[in-house]
Amino acid sequence: MGVRDPRGPPWRLLLLLLLRGILAWISLGRPAAEGLFVTDYFTRTPRKLNPFRSFTSIELFHFRIPEDTVVAVWNLITFKEQGGTFGDHCPDRSITVYFRSGAPPVINPLRTHFPGETAVPGSFALTLTWTLPNRTTGVFNITSPLPGDWFLAAHLPKEQGKISVKGLAKDCQYLFQPQLIVQRLLGIGVLYPGYVTEHLLSPHNRSLLYKFFVPSHTFQVQVQVRNCRPSVPSGEGCPLWLKLRGKAPPLHNASSAVDCRAGRPPCRLILDLPFWQSWYFLLLERLPGHTANLSFQLVVQLKDCSRTGLSRTPSQSPGSNLNMPHSFGSMGGLATADTLTPSPYNGTQTPPPAALSVPAPGERCWPIRPTLRNELDTFSVHFYIFFGPNVSVPPDRPAIFAIHLLPVLDSGGILNLELRLNVSSLRGENATVFACLNHEVPLASEENSSVTCETEHLAGFLLSLNATVPLARLRIPYPQTGSWYLSLRSLCNTDRGLEPCGNMTAEVYLRTYLSPCINDCGPFGQCKLMRTNNYLYAACECKAGWSGWGCTDNADAFSYGFQLLSTLLLCLSNLMFVPPVAIALRSNYLLEAAVYIFTMFFSTFYHACDQPGIVVFCIMDYDVLQFCDFLGSLMSVWVTVIAMARLQPVIKQVLYLLGAMLLSMALQLDRHGLWNLLGPSLFALGIMAIAWTGPQHPRRHCYPPTWQRWLFYLLPGALIAASAVLLYAFVETEENYFYIHSIWHMLIAGSVGFLLPPRAKAEAASGGGPLAGPLPPPRRKGCGYQLCINEQEELGLVDPGAGVSVTSVCTS
Repeated sequence: MGVRDPRGPPWRLLLLLLLRGILAWISLGRPAAEGLFVTDYFTRTPRKLNPFRSFTSIELFHFRIPEDTVVAVWNLITFKEQGGTFGDHCPDRSITVYFRSGAPPVINPLRTHFPGETAVPGSFALTLTWTLPNRTTGVFNITSPLPGDWFLAAHLPKEQGKISVKGLAKDCQYLFQPQLIVQRLLGIGVLYPGYVTEHLLSPHNRSLLYKFFVPSHTFQVQVQVRNCRPSVPSGEGCPLWLKLRGKAPPLHNASSAVDCRAGRPPCRLILDLPFWQSWYFLLLERLPGHTANLSFQLVVQLKDCSRTGLSRTPSQSPGSNLNMPHSFGSMGGLATADTLTPSPYNGTQTPPPAALSVPAPGERCWPIRPTLRNELDTFSVHFYIFFGPNVSVPPDRPAIFAIHLLPVLDSGGILNLELRLNVSSLRGENATVFACLNHEVPLASEENSSVTCETEHLAGFLLSLNATVPLARLRIPYPQTGSWYLSLRSLCNTDRGLEPCGNMTAEVYLRTYLSPCINDCGPFGQCKLMRTNNYLYAACECKAGWSGWGCTDNADAFSYGFQLLSTLLLCLSNLMFVPPVAIALRSNYLLEAAVYIFTMFFSTFYHACDQPGIVVFCIMDYDVLQFCDFLGSLMSVWVTVIAMARLQPVIKQVLYLLGAMLLSMALQLDRHGLWNLLGPSLFALGIMAIAWTGPQHPRRHCYPPTWQRWLFYLLPGALIAASAVLLYAFVETEENYFYIHSIWHMLIAGSVGFLLPPRAKAEAASGGGPLAGPLPPPRRKGCGYQLCINEQEELGLVDPGAGVSVTSVCTS
């Protein structure tokens, strides 16, 4: 649920206005003349956005667009919160949103370098600016979007690296909620390849929309418009535009389009290498200025390699031999011929299986070898080839292999391809093995042509191997799911260009696998498995100044000397606890000295294990070291302040034990909370204040009584401790962490040496101290009390081991 601002219009009204805008857009130019439009609405829970550091800091949203969608609109709602209320005083920070179909977007807002041999798929990007003090709304619409999975990634700009203490101030939160509104068309007419149907385009319809299914192993689609007859002849031929597109209705500027006025009838649209196992949408648009009735015949023909010589009787279902999915449905749609039976080509013959015509030799009809999927772990999948991993590439045709990625499950990792050529198999020929990796349809390089893996409608990746460069690799972050096809073709360089290499058969080692991250993020990163709702994906979190998708960009990386220096500073600065330990032992504060030793030990080894680079040393699990370091730091503060209170031994021991248990519980609940340090400190200071000023204090006066104790011990210790807290809370950043935090260690340890009270045994004479027994009843005085001041004791100048008598100055 979103947050509603009483000073602005409710979100439902905004959504209603947005829906009305979509309907108005459709009414101006919809892809079909008639039909039922259905509106679907999808929303996601608002999430807090984070400043961008790596892909692990983004918020990822997963949507699914239904088939036959003509328009999709994302309503992007962003609002501010601060302390549970509207964040009117929060600064305006731009929000970047990325869109991609089929897989999460591969983004690079910091312009870092990608690892070598890595392909970077494209995505849409949109930046939101603030229109109101505490919220903003952006709209992103796509006409005829591809059906299936869509992913949105959103983030805030990169921060300056300020390390803020949790709970010190009310942080500004930027919440982002995407909503998806789709309009899909029901009842689109279905065309069956090889069958001729009659159609009528009435004057009130501007266009007709149909779809047909293209099975696997189809290498060509041909659409024909025959016997085009306007009711009012114009002499300009057939006034129609043919537009064809796979998976979604064609756009108005579709690349696969034919003007039927040009050329001889029948009007033809030919598409080579269509997507396999996909629906293709055919849009027939009336040319401007023609309003008469238009009748015509429409036929779709497919050239398919998989069913050579296959015939079909008229009684068979048109889709039975095409492996059409169960969602194909029955014949029906928007045209007048939807209820007609298939018409013969010339009115007397039944249609031959033209859609499954036998191709001529060499017309892209090659066997495809499957791969065996072996799942080892999440995003750890190996694709094995039967009788592999070495494969033979014949000289007269390509070798094609199919790699199937499961929907949703496989799109959150890295698709890796490795090819290694056996140079000895070339037999001295000047040969090159070309590899094409394409999605959803294979595409192989042919002789006497420019070597490419792309066409007007297809995009692919080209690799080459020869005797000079026998190794090639390719990595695709977040690959689209479905079928990928790898085509290997060996060609020889001759004076006439690239030609087949005679009887030479190249041998190639092939390895294909899915991995969570690129090279497991290397030594300067950590591969993290992330989850958004039910979708899993992996990304690298870099350290030591390294960046990039594989933590391979060293533009801002820390040098080895810098890492060693920072580690030594953070570890050796804990040696400042040695003087407080010596003072505590000298003053017979054995329990306090043990706490300081514990803190010094675990802080040293925690920072040795916490380093981001390669100068790392861990003696035990990181979480255990962190817990012990935090517990030791808080216990050092606790026992120091309790010791300053000069309480009875029993009371002091009870408070020590109670503090250890409560601090352990607090650290387990929230290890980085401000009140973990502030709460125990304030409570201990309150106990100390009561003990110092209370009327039942055994000394019967405010402690400490001498100005020298305040001036030379308590005041410097308090100033040092306050400086340490200010540095920790307001000055420490990621860039200066290693030396500011080292100074924090030294200041805290130094303050303990000043604040620790003087030796405990000296108080036995005055009835106080940690080792004192039961206090004798105070001597009754007439109208006052005895004030005993031992100046040497308060300044910490008395050695309990020496047999020196000390004279106290008593006044009444």
